[in-house]
Amino acid sequence: MFRNTYDSDNTVFSPQGRLHQVEYALEAVKQGSAAVGLRSKTHSILLALKRSTGELASYQQKMFRIDDHVGIAIAGLTSDARVLSNFMRQQAMSSKMIFNRPVPVNRLVSAIADKAQVNTQEYGRRPYGVGFLVIGQDQSGPHLYEFSPSGNSYEYYAMSIGARSQSAKTYLEKHYKSFDDCSLEDLVRHGLHALRETLQQDKELNVNNTSIGIIGPAGASETGVPPSGPFRILEGDKIEVFLQSMVPKEPEAPAAAPAAPAAAAAPAADEDVQMEG
Repeated sequence: MFRNTYDSDNTVFSPQGRLHQVEYALEAVKQGSAAVGLRSKTHSILLALKRSTGELASYQQKMFRIDDHVGIAIAGLTSDARVLSNFMRQQAMSSKMIFNRPVPVNRLVSAIADKAQVNTQEYGRRPYGVGFLVIGQDQSGPHLYEFSPSGNSYEYYAMSIGARSQSAKTYLEKHYKSFDDCSLEDLVRHGLHALRETLQQDKELNVNNTSIGIIGPAGASETGVPPSGPFRILEGDKIEVFLQSMVPKEPEAPAAAPAAPAAAAAPAADEDVQMEG
């Protein structure tokens, strides 16, 4: 009630204690195409569904390399993602120049979370309309983080963001306990199965609409693929071998027709008897 009174800027709380402009930014993330992230003991991977604005347009980029040890997948406004990814690159380069070491992944995620939080607090600004899945590797092993426009960031074993991401989360929740000991090929296969859950019924994953980002040692399926540093993005024909390894989706059983209720027929018969009597 009276929602429009409190959603004109992001510095006014509603009586329920909500910031509606921030919630609208979170909805913008849900409008973006899906991205899935998983990690094992040795690898972190990202899988993203690319969109095309039309038959004459190319597919939009969904993954960005930040540094040799960090990469991101986005869901939401690509223009906002470009601004934040450039900021992350600056932070990574500053760490190398000042401290002569790669920036820790959690510090990098905290930096963009702090930057986004300022936009939820100061008048005249708007929250960023994009969410990230961030994978990285440092001395403590592989990592997977989610960043949201509200300024929150969390670490996950597996996560999905974007349109129809809840279907992918349901798949990941069923299988995440096995991810720790998975090989790279099995981990990618799980990721593709989760990403497939976000598709519309008449769509399929193919070499044009799918991107895979990997951090960790090269797997057997990547033989002959020149890595651009520890973080590499696989697209096009390079992911064909992974797509072919997917288990076909089982067709849904048709719903049975509802049986006619027997109880409804009995009173009708009784009524006939009474009328005849």
